[in-house]
Amino acid sequence: MSNDLNLKVNTKPDSLDLRSLSLSELENWVVGLDEPRWRANQIMRWMYSVKKADSFASMTNLPESLRKTLTRQACMERLKMQNLYTAKDKTVKALLLLPSGRSVETVLIPHMDDSGKIQRLTVCVSSQVGCAMGCTFCATGKMGFLENLTCGQIVDQVDFMREIAQERFARDISNVVFMGMGEPLLNYNALIASLQILTHSDLVGLSPRRITVSTVGLARRIRDLANDMPRIGLAVSLHAPFESKRSSIMPVNRSAITDLTALEPAMRYHTDTTNRKLTFEYCLFRGFNDSSEDAHALAQLCHRVRAKVNLIMYNDVPGVDFERTSEARLNEFMSQLSTHGVTVTVRRSRGTDITAACGQLANRVDQ
Repeated sequence: MSNDLNLKVNTKPDSLDLRSLSLSELENWVVGLDEPRWRANQIMRWMYSVKKADSFASMTNLPESLRKTLTRQACMERLKMQNLYTAKDKTVKALLLLPSGRSVETVLIPHMDDSGKIQRLTVCVSSQVGCAMGCTFCATGKMGFLENLTCGQIVDQVDFMREIAQERFARDISNVVFMGMGEPLLNYNALIASLQILTHSDLVGLSPRRITVSTVGLARRIRDLANDMPRIGLAVSLHAPFESKRSSIMPVNRSAITDLTALEPAMRYHTDTTNRKLTFEYCLFRGFNDSSEDAHALAQLCHRVRAKVNLIMYNDVPGVDFERTSEARLNEFMSQLSTHGVTVTVRRSRGTDITAACGQLANRVDQ
């Protein structure tokens, strides 16, 4: 992979970044140039398939007149590599520079078996710079919201990590999770456009069943996602099964349209529409949400909405008083969920030494 550390981002004044457009938006724009709608598919393939064009002039199956028009009126902005970090466990975190001058983080996570053989390579992508949701245990939430990413900038993160996967591990990525910086459902149009590009057989070509979108729980958009992308997995950051507890750590739960009461029917709609279980992401905090009462309430909610549970061991964030639960309590919590017939897994922290683990992404450059 080319480690391009030239951080100057060139943008033509008043030019349209075609990588910020969905396929339908690009089709409409091309039609406005008096070109046939199918030209948009050709341009998309040049921008996103394996052999990416570095200029409009190199799009050789387009008429010369169109290539000249594109060169005058449009551009193709791509993220620039700013820093690359490698953890002891081989997790890789990239700090990528946006045209705005801000940075965003994405992570490549190798999952290995007991012998050290890689089973999966997961790319954790960001959808925003910072996050507006303000979850008290999350470093990204402490940044506040700074910027939405375009669909092209989201896809760029996958492209970067695919190259690194081939260089470092001699294999392709297997999964993509929208669990990096930001709340994906607050950047909904770019999210859907990026998912369409990532799963299009003529473009990136990933299986939708290997992509998961994580949300703090925006009820209306959960319904929209079920309708728009029914084959994409859904993970809901729950972290507490009771209204009062969840509200104390997740401001999103303090609204009547996004609290657990509103969220539950939206989740049932998603599982009914997609015929797929969703996943509850549940970070265990010592003495806060790891009691037998919590486990029982979580199990009941799982049965009502058809969900499985991914338990997360909390990763330290500066300025946050929470502590991770003990291994003994983790095992007991898992046992209690299993006794209730709930499918449960544990996500072990990876990349903590480069602050690449869950909840730690905050654009630190001093590692």
